[in-house]
Amino acid sequence: MPSLLLFGIFLFYPLLKSVYLSLHLTDPRGRIAVFAGLDNFTELLASDKFYESLKVTLSFTVLTVPVGIALALLLAALSQGRLRGMKGFRFVFSLPVAISVGTGSVIWMMLYHPTLGTLNYFLTLLGANPVNWLTDPAWALVSVSIMTIWMNLGFNYIVLLSGLQSVPEEIYDSAKIDGSGPLRTFFQLTVPLVSPTLFFVGIVSVIQAFQSFGQIHILTKGGPMNSTDVIVFNIYQDAFVNFRFGIGSAQALILFAIVLILTLLQYRLLERKVHYQ
Repeated sequence: MPSLLLFGIFLFYPLLKSVYLSLHLTDPRGRIAVFAGLDNFTELLASDKFYESLKVTLSFTVLTVPVGIALALLLAALSQGRLRGMKGFRFVFSLPVAISVGTGSVIWMMLYHPTLGTLNYFLTLLGANPVNWLTDPAWALVSVSIMTIWMNLGFNYIVLLSGLQSVPEEIYDSAKIDGSGPLRTFFQLTVPLVSPTLFFVGIVSVIQAFQSFGQIHILTKGGPMNSTDVIVFNIYQDAFVNFRFGIGSAQALILFAIVLILTLLQYRLLERKVHYQ
């Protein structure tokens, strides 16, 4: 009952309120002005800006999810052994999970600084030209994606390391006796055995990518030239900057539907490849 009460206050009521607001026009204080029906959805689906932000969101998801999962799996595989000093590496790889989005964004903002940033400093040492990481439309989304991969690395690493450590040692011993090498063992044995964990991390990562906001707001504010204007930042702009709460609520509901459809598709297409022990 306490759990249902919390869900009702912080999840179900806001969801129903968003449905109600999406059917109305509001004044700058968020008060209902007039019933609009489906006009907010019609205006939204006819807007080029909405489709552009959706395209940016999909590009951001493609840049962050596969690389983030692959990197976390690689680090987990390299650090799952019981060698001396391995706990220190596990601590370092897990550290991003303890850093907030705001703190991480400030750290990477300093790294991306065009003149004082560490990244451009190393580029100049290598004889390359400095890069305008956050002000160049060609690099802005990539830069935010790199920061997001690092920020999500801690959670993905911890979950995947737990999955790898749950594989019985007897299976690896049998593979060694059969003459299986490290790469063959990893791809043909380890990956199928941790596929349920990979499936879980994949679904969570896609949802997180579609809900990303904090790093966008701090690093680029949707720019330059709307190159990082993901859909959640677009919702923020419409609802809390332009005070169009109806349009913002309509976008939030469409985002909810998109995430729900993608999650169901992942279950439909990928779960059949998951090997449960």
